[in-house]
Amino acid sequence: MGKNRDLLQVLLLILIGMFIPFIGSITLSYGFEPNTILVTFLYFLVFFGLELGFVYLYFTLGGRRANKKMEKYKPK
Repeated sequence: MGKNRDLLQVLLLILIGMFIPFIGSITLSYGFEPNTILVTFLYFLVFFGLELGFVYLYFTLGGRRANKKMEKYKPK
């Protein structure tokens, strides 16, 4: 059950997080070129890529920290 719960949390985080870069890209594009869909889409890709990088970093560091804690409980 723990794996399914973790997967659900990750998918929910990604689903909710997809709106943050899109809103940021729309805001930036109206200040620069409001008539260009391409510019808006490129901003979206940049923000979304940064967000995915932070999510990957968070789970990588969290996994390392969990592995260190699990080492304490392994029999020697």
